[in-house]
Amino acid sequence: MQLDDIDRVGVVGAGTMGNGIAQVAAASGYDVVMRDVEQQFVSAGFDDIDESLGRLVARDELTRSEADRARDRIEGTTDLADLSDCDLVVEAVTEDMDVKQSVFEDLSVTCRTETVLATNTSTLSITTIASVVDRPERVLGLHFMNPVPVMKGVEVVVGEKTGTDTLTLGHAFAKDLGKETWEADDKPGFVVNRVLMPWINEGIRAYDEGVAGMADIDRGLTLGTNVPMGPLELADHIGLDVVLDASETLHEELGDRYKPAYLLKRKVAAGDLGKKTGTGFYEYE
Repeated sequence: MQLDDIDRVGVVGAGTMGNGIAQVAAASGYDVVMRDVEQQFVSAGFDDIDESLGRLVARDELTRSEADRARDRIEGTTDLADLSDCDLVVEAVTEDMDVKQSVFEDLSVTCRTETVLATNTSTLSITTIASVVDRPERVLGLHFMNPVPVMKGVEVVVGEKTGTDTLTLGHAFAKDLGKETWEADDKPGFVVNRVLMPWINEGIRAYDEGVAGMADIDRGLTLGTNVPMGPLELADHIGLDVVLDASETLHEELGDRYKPAYLLKRKVAAGDLGKKTGTGFYEYE
């Protein structure tokens, strides 16, 4: 399958990552089917898309008519069978191997033989996810960055049996969405989270141990390393639960240098997950 063969894109999961992927695909001219397990999640995904498109219009990055056309290209559903005629499907469900494998087992039965199946996992093995399908050569990782409509990067991850044509198509599809790509082997955390999670956790430890206050740690890292935000603010934007899940996966796979910070675990246990809950290391309206 070539890029020109891709007309209809499926997205499994209407959460932050899923609705972001659906939005950028629709804005790039693809017809999109966005599926989640309950209608309330699909509706919430459309609410996020409407807000995001509205911000782009307000910043003059899209016209109102362009935003409306993108929104009209997205169909919501709770029925996985509605993805049966999609040419490419991106899975963006919770970062849990059993859940992802269950989705891919269903997609393997539901979708056509030639359909390319991608996972948005940020840490889990592409090879293991693909092991439950009957065509693992058509499975790859497309790790979009959060927030998808804003961030320019997509990490293309190569599983043990990912085919060369599938890999080429993954790069081409991401670039057609206006993204830039880099390629990673199927090692825990790939490039981004393998480097990012220890950085965030060390920032949290520095705060917890009294090295500096939250604002000074973030200010020091932004001014000292030219990153757009420091580790504590970034953790809030990613979601502290997501950071913890990724850190625990890497800790299990790669050892103690990825051990999650104690304060991170305490924040998650308290339900303070960052920007999405209104409270994390900082407070948000």
